[in-house]
Amino acid sequence: MSRPIIVFDLDGTLIDTAPDLLDSLNHSLAASELTAVDEAGFRRFVGHGGRVMIERAHAAQQRSLDVAEHDRLLKLFLDHYTDNIPGKSRPYPGVVDAIGRFEKAGYLLAICTNKYEANSLALIEALGLTRHFAAIAGQDTFAFRKPDPRHLTETVRLAGGDPHRALMVGDSQTDIDTAKAAGIPVVAVDFGYTDRHVREFEPSAVISHFDALTVELAERLIRAAGH
Repeated sequence: MSRPIIVFDLDGTLIDTAPDLLDSLNHSLAASELTAVDEAGFRRFVGHGGRVMIERAHAAQQRSLDVAEHDRLLKLFLDHYTDNIPGKSRPYPGVVDAIGRFEKAGYLLAICTNKYEANSLALIEALGLTRHFAAIAGQDTFAFRKPDPRHLTETVRLAGGDPHRALMVGDSQTDIDTAKAAGIPVVAVDFGYTDRHVREFEPSAVISHFDALTVELAERLIRAAGH
């Protein structure tokens, strides 16, 4: 029988990347002579990616944004972010211990994220976590991305796992919808980047700290999926 696998989203789930993404956003906004955004008010948009963040920041300041300027600012954003990895980004409390628990229990670990693959690999490497993951799949790893369920199922297969013995952990509606479409149970963390509480999207379970992500919970949810 194949080993069970737990697949994590990255930004807002495993790693708190908001400080660096917001720094990169403000770097790009300065090029348009816009006011820097407030972290507290803008964190909820971080999970939507740089393009949406730039768009929201311009809308908030009643500034128009044409396609060419949007593309220019996105390049500034991405270049700044890439050049400063890992910056202030750190694993959420309890992440390292949770990884250890699941490794000890014989689980494969993987990451399925809509962050670019190169940036995902660079971040995990810079934080010294690469050895724990059998696969790290970004938005450009395959020809599809979340919420397409194939992004999740192909990540599982890339890691050598079985989608019938898998669990997803994420922080957003996109993660939850992806897992549901793949027929994979999903645990939602409630401290990530979303403007609505994850409970509204009806995940299999909600946790507020990685200490609550136990092997027993994972086994129960995988068993309940009834594959």
